[in-house]
Amino acid sequence: MKATTLTLLLLALLSTAALSQSGTYNSGNSDLDSDLSSIDVEASANFGAFRLEMGTTYNLSERRIDELHTSLRMRPGEIYFALELSRITTKPIDEVIRVYKANRTKGWGAIAKELGIKPGSKEFHALKERVKKHAGKGNKPPKGNGNGKGKKK
Repeated sequence: MKATTLTLLLLALLSTAALSQSGTYNSGNSDLDSDLSSIDVEASANFGAFRLEMGTTYNLSERRIDELHTSLRMRPGEIYFALELSRITTKPIDEVIRVYKANRTKGWGAIAKELGIKPGSKEFHALKERVKKHAGKGNKPPKGNGNGKGKKK
């Protein structure tokens, strides 16, 4: 029993390490890269829920999301980022994927720039903020323990 538990724990640790080292997003912003990696980890734990959320949010078929994931070998964070780039630039997802295929070795910063989002622009900051919120880092926990009486009027 202990050997099985230890083996499962070791496999889980190796999987997490492989995910975190499977490549950087090379967006030009370490916080953005970290948030996209967090999306990878969370979505990999339940890809079905991720697929459903992306399909519903971005009006894309689950089949198309599977195609991006399997045929193009896009990680969940990459799929999310591509869909956000499509939304922000108002370019069809097929255009974003065309640019992705041509520039994937240069990283997501180059892809965003090619699509018209310049580093430091308001569009880039909006993109970073949306990724941060999706990664679950955009919401700070409330202060206190919830048992206070609040402000007196």
